[in-house]
Amino acid sequence: MHVISRKALRHFWERHPDSRISLSRWFKIMQRNEFESFDALRATFPSADLVGDFVVFNIGGNKYRLIASIHFNRARVYVRHILTHDAYNLGRWKT
Repeated sequence: MHVISRKALRHFWERHPDSRISLSRWFKIMQRNEFESFDALRATFPSADLVGDFVVFNIGGNKYRLIASIHFNRARVYVRHILTHDAYNLGRWKT
């Protein structure tokens, strides 16, 4: 999958250094695989959830949430938001 963009991950882990290892791992897994469907993605990321048109990943033992728009037919992953669990729960990212 082509992940757009790693820069968003880097900016987040600069503010939250403890997320770096988990976000780097997520990035490498996404980059090295071509998921053809959400079901195929869930085989690798069982805690991933569909929320509207987005896929939400638990990062760092559920401490952070990565929200992505995934186009399986084009093998593209667009990182939309990376949030702390508390910020995610506020739901502002949905608007």
